[in-house]
Parts: sequence; C-alpha cells; structure tokens
Amino acid sequence: MADQNDKSFTATTSNASEDAAPTGTGFSPQGQSSGQNNASDDAAGQAAPAATSTAQTLKEGAAKITQSVGDHAKTYVEDGKSRAGSALDELATMLQDAAGTVEDKVGAQYGQYARSAADAVTGFSESLKAKNVDDLIADATGFVRKSPAIAIGTAAAIGFVLARLVQSGLNADNDRA
Repeated sequence: MADQNDKSFTATTSNASEDAAPTGTGFSPQGQSSGQNNASDDAAGQAAPAATSTAQTLKEGAAKITQSVGDHAKTYVEDGKSRAGSALDELATMLQDAAGTVEDKVGAQYGQYARSAADAVTGFSESLKAKNVDDLIADATGFVRKSPAIAIGTAAAIGFVLARLVQSGLNADNDRA
C-alpha cells in the first residue's frame, strides 16, 4: 500500500508542478494573465491612441507650416515678378530712347536692331506680367530640362553680374564712410 500511496503522491506533485506558473511571470496556471499584466495591456492600449493622436497633430502642424511657407514664398515671388516687370519696362524704354541716338550715330540698320531689342524686352515683360507663378516655374523647369547647358551658363552669368553689383554697392558704401 505504501507503494501505491507513493505513486499517487508523486503523480499529484508532478501534476501540480506542471500547472504551476513560474514565479514572477504574471501568468496563472491556466494561461490567464494576472491583474498586473492586464494593467500593462490597458496602459499599452491607451498609449497607442495617444501616440496616434500626437502623430496626427504633428502631421497637421507640419502641413500648416508648409502651407504658410508656401504662401509667403508665393507672395515674395509675386512681388519679385512685378519688380522685374517694372525693371524690364524701364529697360525697354531706355532701349527705345537709345535707338534714335544709335540710328543717328551708327546708322539706320543699328537703330532698327535697338528698336527690335526694345520690342523683345517689352514682349518678355508683358508675358512675365501675364503669367502666374506656377506657370513661370513650369516654364523655367521646361527650359532647364530642354537646354541644361544654356541654363547653367545663364545662371553663372547672372551670378557674376549680381556679385559685381553687390561688390560695387559695398565699395560705394565704404567710400562714403
């Protein structure tokens, strides 16, 4: 009988050890989580919507900033466009006025060249004023794709002229001081 009791006791303890959860895991013997694990699941469940909400708020803020920067940039470009149109109109007027002098001093053919140049500048000025900013950007992009070498050369020439203008302006300011 003792043998039978020992077998029964051994079987009972082995079953109990299989059902018992390891210490500190937070799981009960039947695979159910303890109260501590439920709390962490609840916290994780609440953190996910909060993180999504924060990410959405950041995306909306970035979109607003992008829109604001784009609006300001377009405002500056529109202002620059109107200034460039005015400058081109003045240049065309100067060329037209100079055409008479060129014709008197050099000849009628060269006077006609000056008038043609004035007309071309006037036409460019009018087309610049008539187009909106997006059309101008599309035209510039198309031109650069079509003729990249000319675009790079033009950019270099404009950069050189601007650098000379800035340098001469700085030198004039230093001469006054």
